[in-house]
Amino acid sequence: MHSTLAWWIAGPILGLVILGLLGLANKRFGVVGGVTDLVHDSAAGEGRASWRALLVVGIVLGGAAYALLAGAPDAGSGYSWLDAHLSLGGEVALLFGAGLAIGVGARTAGGCTSGHGLTGSALASPASIVSMMTIM
Repeated sequence: MHSTLAWWIAGPILGLVILGLLGLANKRFGVVGGVTDLVHDSAAGEGRASWRALLVVGIVLGGAAYALLAGAPDAGSGYSWLDAHLSLGGEVALLFGAGLAIGVGARTAGGCTSGHGLTGSALASPASIVSMMTIM
């Protein structure tokens, strides 16, 4: 469990998941929509029981399961510069603020990097291409 899939294996698998989701369900892959569904439980069929919300829950639970199987989470050891200059509380606050800023930016852009970069750019969406150019 200490190695990752090679890019030439993981990339095509991700591409097949995106194509399958689009071709079989006519749904676009993206994570911000799932977070929105979790936060704002809408009555229009989306909401906490939507596939997008379940995707986000799966990402969090999958990451937690991997961390536990790999030997337990080790907060404070993955950001070498931050570890050397901030306390654990300061590091958590900075990372929380950074995540909040990413969320605001993704909502302002009409989607996240996974939605724009993986699906929107593949569909040649002008908004997604401009969004990815801005991000890069």
